[in-house]
Amino acid sequence: MNLSRRDVMTVLWPGMGPDRERLHEIWEAPKHERAQVTCAACTTEEFMRPSKRASDELRAVSLERNVTRYAEGSCLVKFGETHVLCTASLEDKPPQWLRGQGRGWVTAEYAMLPRATHTRTRREATSGKQSGRTQEIQRLIGRSLRAVTDLQMLGERQITLDCDVLQADGGTRTAAITGAWVALHDCLKWMRGRSIIKDIPLRDHVAAISCGISNGEAVLDLDYTEDSVAETDANFVMTGEGLLVEVQATAEAAVFSEAALVSMLSLARSGIAKLIELQKHTIA
Repeated sequence: MNLSRRDVMTVLWPGMGPDRERLHEIWEAPKHERAQVTCAACTTEEFMRPSKRASDELRAVSLERNVTRYAEGSCLVKFGETHVLCTASLEDKPPQWLRGQGRGWVTAEYAMLPRATHTRTRREATSGKQSGRTQEIQRLIGRSLRAVTDLQMLGERQITLDCDVLQADGGTRTAAITGAWVALHDCLKWMRGRSIIKDIPLRDHVAAISCGISNGEAVLDLDYTEDSVAETDANFVMTGEGLLVEVQATAEAAVFSEAALVSMLSLARSGIAKLIELQKHTIA
């Protein structure tokens, strides 16, 4: 946040009027640290996100089931203008390295359509290899889903979640995880309905959300405009019980404090709780 001396001197502290020593601390802080120092001083009225959302407000989120004809489970998930199609496909055998061990596997693949972004992105298939980003994201999706799946109950089978980004506006990996859980649930329900398994081997829900530090303030569910200029970018994956599956946090433009991480975690916990409730409503 770029504050002039005049801007800084107008900051008011609730219940105590201007705090001259604190204002002096803000002004004297190095420029790259000033956003963190001023974070607590920024009032809601002074801070406005590009999307006009409150700092703890999700984008409009929707989960639509059974959107494809052939997949055993499918879900079209929308986080604002980010749209991801998630399909679950059953194979009646585990990966080669897991055969004979009496348990199954859940894995994921992730891809973006060429015009999911503002300009066309070349298909990775034409280059003959996946990017490091693609591999990292699809491994994250797989880990997140396995964290809440009883692989022993699944038996010697494999379920693959294909997460294809139709339109990208930030948070594609978190949307993919949230939607893929619904697709996985419906695939397992399909299996139970055909007596392939007796019970659905899901221990809990799982969902994910992005957080960040933007203009010195912790914010929830960043779109591309906000994410591209955020000082800090983070992704949180949690279960329905509120347990952490994975945390990714990176200082993009400025280092961040432990207090900032705790603030983002608090926002993530609140946002994921809402996503879990939406999952429950969707599969009810």
